[in-house]
Amino acid sequence: MGDLNKVTIEPPGVFIKIELEARGWSQRDLAFILGQTEQQLNPLLSGKRGITPDMARLLGDAFDTSPQFFLNLQGRYDLQNAKEPDPAVKTRAGLQVRDMIRRGWIQDGEASLLQLQMNRFFEIANDECPGQITFAAKRTHSDETPPHQLAWVFRVRQLAKQLSVAEFSVEKLRAMLPRLRALMVDPEAVSAVPALLADCGVRFVLVEVLPNAKIDGVCTWLNDAFPVIGMSTLYDRLDNFWFVLRHEIEHVLQGHGKHSIGMIDHLTGENALDQCNDEENMANVAAADFCVPVTKMNSFYSRKNPYFSERDVIGFSSLMSVHPAIVVGQLQKRMKRYDYLRKYQVPVRRFLLNEAVADGWGNTAEAQL
Repeated sequence: MGDLNKVTIEPPGVFIKIELEARGWSQRDLAFILGQTEQQLNPLLSGKRGITPDMARLLGDAFDTSPQFFLNLQGRYDLQNAKEPDPAVKTRAGLQVRDMIRRGWIQDGEASLLQLQMNRFFEIANDECPGQITFAAKRTHSDETPPHQLAWVFRVRQLAKQLSVAEFSVEKLRAMLPRLRALMVDPEAVSAVPALLADCGVRFVLVEVLPNAKIDGVCTWLNDAFPVIGMSTLYDRLDNFWFVLRHEIEHVLQGHGKHSIGMIDHLTGENALDQCNDEENMANVAAADFCVPVTKMNSFYSRKNPYFSERDVIGFSSLMSVHPAIVVGQLQKRMKRYDYLRKYQVPVRRFLLNEAVADGWGNTAEAQL
């Protein structure tokens, strides 16, 4: 059944006839004024022919009004009678659908199938689906989560649902922190992280970001007892990995993000946004102290500032039992010199790809919608 409240727009010829009656003109009179025959004018008045720009100018002069008025009449009528667009067009236009199809997250198809996939991907049919994301990175509008960020989080959730892990325990996760920190001396040791987190009941997923997205990680919950840490390795560096991981672990320990889709973080790099809310500040402090105890880092910085020799950095790193990249990362941020001793920034993604559930970088993880 059509929309009973929809106003039907008559063809412009109907309006022209009304004007003729109001002025006491006949169709023959108008044809004479326009310099045309009645036979030429008939299709226009009956709605079988549209008003062209040339005719709009003639009618404008004849009725002493703007030619644009007649073009607007024709445009409204044409738009009303235009063919309904394929519903898939609107679906494809939103939420980075093209990029999602390219990444293999959903399959292209006709409108209803595409919409069904989108609903399942974004858990729209799930009554227990949490609310809006708490987003700790820069947004265009404070009340909006950018579509490419939103899609990334739901991909993390989708993959995490397929993982089998131990029962989640806050106590076990907290007790695991010293073991995790002991891995920071060796870049290849990051490969042990997914299994160690799984032993504590935390699902760990690695997903490459969509184009133009700035995300380091997320803490999201499938339900109150199923925490998930998603990471992007946007900045493929050892110091970035450990800082982001410990940041997300703190969110898990504190139960942050349980009543939303999650806590999305863009924490490091030259364009990272300084955090201002309590939950993000708490996680940042925990991450920094985990990498290098803050009091010791402050002491080293005040003693050596502004001259930090490579030898000093290596010696302090050894004292802290971490790889030099960890100390270098902290110094770079404090000095706002991201070129300082960059040679120590070791890439680690390659060590994770073989051990973690990973999606991207040329590979699509298997997942069921």
